Amino acid sequence: MSDAIQSVLVEDRVFPPPAEFAESARVGSMAAYEAMAARARKDPDGFWAEVAKELTWSTPWQRVLDWQSPDARWFVGARTNITVNCLDRHLDGPRKNKAALLFEGEPGDTKVLTYHQLHRAVCQAANALHDLGVRAGDFVAIYLPMIPEAVIAMLACARLGAPHTVVFGGFSAEALADRVRDSKARVVITSDGGWRRGAIVPLKANVDRALTHGEGCPDVEHVVVVRRTGQDIDFRINRDVWWHDTVDKASPRHTPPALSSEHTLFSLYTSGTTGKPKGIVHTTGGYQVGAYYTSKLVFDLRDDDIFWCTADIGWVTGHSYVVYGPLMNGATVMLYEGAPNQPAPDRFWDIIERWGVTVFYTAPTAIRAFMRWGDEYPAGHDLSSLRLLGSVGEPINPEAWMWYRRTIGGDRCPVVDTWWQTETGSIMISPLPGATPTKPGSATKPLPGIEVDVVDKHGTSCGPNQGGFLVIKRPWPSMLRTIFGDHERFEKTYFGEIPGVYFAGDGARRDADGYFWIMGRVDDVINVAGHRLSTMEVESALVSHPKVAEAAVVGRPDELKGQAIVAFVTPRSGVAADEALAKELRGHVADQIGALARPEEIRFADALPKTRSGKIMRRLLREVASGSTARGDTTTLEDQAVLEKLAQSHAGDD
Repeated sequence: MSDAIQSVLVEDRVFPPPAEFAESARVGSMAAYEAMAARARKDPDGFWAEVAKELTWSTPWQRVLDWQSPDARWFVGARTNITVNCLDRHLDGPRKNKAALLFEGEPGDTKVLTYHQLHRAVCQAANALHDLGVRAGDFVAIYLPMIPEAVIAMLACARLGAPHTVVFGGFSAEALADRVRDSKARVVITSDGGWRRGAIVPLKANVDRALTHGEGCPDVEHVVVVRRTGQDIDFRINRDVWWHDTVDKASPRHTPPALSSEHTLFSLYTSGTTGKPKGIVHTTGGYQVGAYYTSKLVFDLRDDDIFWCTADIGWVTGHSYVVYGPLMNGATVMLYEGAPNQPAPDRFWDIIERWGVTVFYTAPTAIRAFMRWGDEYPAGHDLSSLRLLGSVGEPINPEAWMWYRRTIGGDRCPVVDTWWQTETGSIMISPLPGATPTKPGSATKPLPGIEVDVVDKHGTSCGPNQGGFLVIKRPWPSMLRTIFGDHERFEKTYFGEIPGVYFAGDGARRDADGYFWIMGRVDDVINVAGHRLSTMEVESALVSHPKVAEAAVVGRPDELKGQAIVAFVTPRSGVAADEALAKELRGHVADQIGALARPEEIRFADALPKTRSGKIMRRLLREVASGSTARGDTTTLEDQAVLEKLAQSHAGDD
């Protein structure tokens, strides 16, 4: 058992929901939670049908679920449009003139869009995309900063039935090209640039490079460009169009088509162990139910809430809890473009104070950064508007959990530590803030309707505090449907490891109270600051450099980022293994993939630890990178001396 978990269990730190919060919460007691969970176990189809009926459907379903493992169809025969549930259904009541989006740019510019105004803008964007030839089923790639147009673009695609693939604005041109090409996107929506730490991120220039990189992106017909930073850009006539010349001049009236419940809503690329990013496909009906239900229960959303999820829309958290989930619940969403320490480390606390944010949802990486910067920054602001705090992206260590609750929440705000994935579409395990007693570092219990277990490799349930594999035993509405263009990989990756269940790829333990403790990835994916990166993808970038003969990449624990990337590199003959080369390689990886993938540490070695069959033993490298002695079976290691040399090699360290 890890020290972190042991310390929590020994000290028995349990925090009941604040009584005042529980009194008005949607689920106000563990008895109410248990009743919901029991109802869902007894009649799962009836339970999910009850949730789904809170949304608008143009045609009702004939069956709630058609499950032929591993293939699911939810709300079979139903037709709907998720933007009707995000926008249109709010226009006939008091929410019409309620703020939907509150935007603040990094330079300090602001904008407010009501539900009525957001609806008009989305209709205009949908009409503009239609005029550019986009039809239902056509993919559109979105590569934008965190500005209102990013939300508008996503909703416009969804309204048309054109699946979107959103690419994180921090990814490089090469990474963008891979995703645009794989999705066969016909249109790319970008901006001239975006603001980050006082500098301009050249998004349009990256798009131009992506469309000519390697094989190019032959399916792209148009690039729609938002003017954000105002710098000069290359502009290709007949391909490139300005947002203000197209979207802003389009009709604000648009009738949304009624789409099949299983119509593809989006594909979002996440790293995999093969090195090739995989496009996780989510469909309309089930995803909207999952995002709506979890936003409502986990964040206990109210009409007067100002909800701020700090995730970028390039990640699934931004999809489910910046755009779709909160808007379906009629919430007011805070949107911030830039860095948390620009121009000073109190930027987030300043935003919370000035805008009156009530629900704040961020990553453990950010929380650890806030801790490092100092308590004086939140202490300088009035954070009394906050009523609920959330954590997402990776397991949160108990120390950070306690600091978050005390320093940001004033010991009065419940903390919802959520576990879920790109693949699950919505939150699977989380406290309900008015019901669940919380333990620092534990995601607590699955939501009603979600059946989770910890099992061994044979699928047998593990006992209390026995480590095992985290699995989901029953289908859930927002589950992924396939990997775009590779259904065989979908079956093998998620349903082929442990028979009869969805394998999450995470290790976990369940304590004697039935609380889940997530221990992190069990495969070769590194979780850096809540962002999953494939070791193979980083290794491929390293060995593409002409001075590198071989490379292996592992993650080591990092107090700030969760995991840091450590690269073991064998240079080509005659190449000096020095700091200059390390710096060059870090820059090369950042250019190939993005800054997130830049190795924290590079160790040079004449050879890497391999089995006699030539397989690199990454398990041993992880131990070396973490500063521990190599343990376990090393009998298959070809050269025992390699490990000693690696442990002593720190060339290129920062």
